[in-house]
Amino acid sequence: MHLITRRIFLVLTLFVATLAHAQLSIEITGAGANRIPVAIAEFAGDVTASRIVSATIRSDLERSGLFRLIDTNGVALDENSPINHADWKSKGADALAAGSLARSPDGRMEARFRLYDTQKGVMLGGKAFVTGNDQLRAAGHRIADEIYEKLTGEKGIFSTRIAYVVKSRGQFLLQIADADGQGAATALTSAEPIISPVWSPDGGRLAYVSFEKKKPVIYVHSIATGQRTIVANFKGSNSAPGWSPDGRRLAVVLSKDGHSQIYSVNADGSGLQRVTQSSGIDTEPRYSVDGNIYFTSDRGGSPQIYRVGASGGDAQRVSFEGSYNVSPRPSPDGKTLAFITRREGRFQLAVMDLASRQVQVLTDSNKDESPSFAPNSRMILIATEMGGRGVLSAVSSDGRIKQRLTVAAGDVREPAWGPFIK
Repeated sequence: MHLITRRIFLVLTLFVATLAHAQLSIEITGAGANRIPVAIAEFAGDVTASRIVSATIRSDLERSGLFRLIDTNGVALDENSPINHADWKSKGADALAAGSLARSPDGRMEARFRLYDTQKGVMLGGKAFVTGNDQLRAAGHRIADEIYEKLTGEKGIFSTRIAYVVKSRGQFLLQIADADGQGAATALTSAEPIISPVWSPDGGRLAYVSFEKKKPVIYVHSIATGQRTIVANFKGSNSAPGWSPDGRRLAVVLSKDGHSQIYSVNADGSGLQRVTQSSGIDTEPRYSVDGNIYFTSDRGGSPQIYRVGASGGDAQRVSFEGSYNVSPRPSPDGKTLAFITRREGRFQLAVMDLASRQVQVLTDSNKDESPSFAPNSRMILIATEMGGRGVLSAVSSDGRIKQRLTVAAGDVREPAWGPFIK
């Protein structure tokens, strides 16, 4: 079997039984060298709700690998409390967050916070979020995003979502969870495999491949309503969807005219157009932010990464190091390309700086696959293998920060990181 097509089928055979609604757990396996020391005081107000929010903020910042939490000894401060900057500075905190939770007139909870620079003795900013009692962790994620952005200059990703596939008792489950692995919900259950989920740019839809019709068919799935639309169900294989930057079209791989080639199609299944014309196998297309399409092809003899315009034309080879480079994923900021490379028989995550063409291998594992960038381009989510079962890993684009996401006694694959929540 050809190396590229073989890889697609391997995805389907590596699953083992897992728990249907298990939460992902995250283990931090690496952190940044110069972490920012920050103190998160206990929020004032409703004790139970405040603890949920402040604990979520701390957990988010800690697992990012960029922050070192300073012990507050249980001190509670609301957003209007006077701040002794010198005292918090002496405790080692460069920044301090304080806030409160109170019941709003409509019965919901209002979370308020302020962030202070204890070194300069100034307030950096603050916000208020109105949330339901069942969305307290979401408020914590939003506050953590604000703190992250104020202290790093980059947008936070704690309130984003991830999708992944789990197999349980002979069934495949497409699940959606918070970026920290909590709050998992099943979007689709099928007796047949589900592969290649990918988020629409607005975060409202997932495109994926389902084998429920006993062949690979591409669907677009509305997260809010559960409504599904068949986008590609042509003769042969329909696989590897990738959204255009505006969310109107999908790049797909079809074998209806013989071997696998790349086409584009409207999100409702209309307007099919062929993009590539080669005698090889072209697969795994992904749009970049500038509208070009990166894809994998063996047209040169071995699987390598190429780039072509959205409407077709001459393809340019992008990868030159090594004899096997697949699964290209352009970063949302357009600066980096993540992909899977084979080095000494090991399949590992690598990144290429698109300006300099410098390549860096980020992992030391053996069976990495399905890379997916966080929307701020800082982290990359991958499927890999540990102890004979599938786990998810996240690694920063510089390789310094690493996390491992697992399902207890289960196997999880096909990760996709969603866009920023608007």
